[in-house]
Amino acid sequence: MGQAPDPEVPGPEIPGSGASGPEAVAPEAAAGPDPEVVELAGRVFDMARGGDAETLGAYVDAGVPVDLTNDRGDSLLMLAAYHGHAPAVRALLQRGADADRANDRGQTPLAGAVFKGEYEVIEALLDGGANPESGVPSAVDTARMFGKQELLTLFGAA
Repeated sequence: MGQAPDPEVPGPEIPGSGASGPEAVAPEAAAGPDPEVVELAGRVFDMARGGDAETLGAYVDAGVPVDLTNDRGDSLLMLAAYHGHAPAVRALLQRGADADRANDRGQTPLAGAVFKGEYEVIEALLDGGANPESGVPSAVDTARMFGKQELLTLFGAA
């Protein structure tokens, strides 16, 4: 069973490192990343992709950074949004996730949800304060590209 590649969207950081991706290491661990931290980050990213809102929320409540990003800058919120998991999106937003955090390519969770046609996720992101004009391309630009007039109206850009 192959898994579709993740969107070009924001990703989680390794806690305390200031860097993103599995290669990121805290200064005191310059000899290499702690395999347990890398494995935990992988599990948390999988929870976001899979939409396990309850467990994902519990990990964030226990100290996993809500805006954790992977090596492409895809945040937990981006992964949950792109994969169509509105409950996980809401859980992350309720815990303070940055609704407009762009990945390394400038894409936001809202633009990813527009691209994928995930209307429930779009509403959750808008309720959480996402700006349809943020990112490159923005959610507005993406809606225009794909002729999604109803979303342009929703975004006030019709």
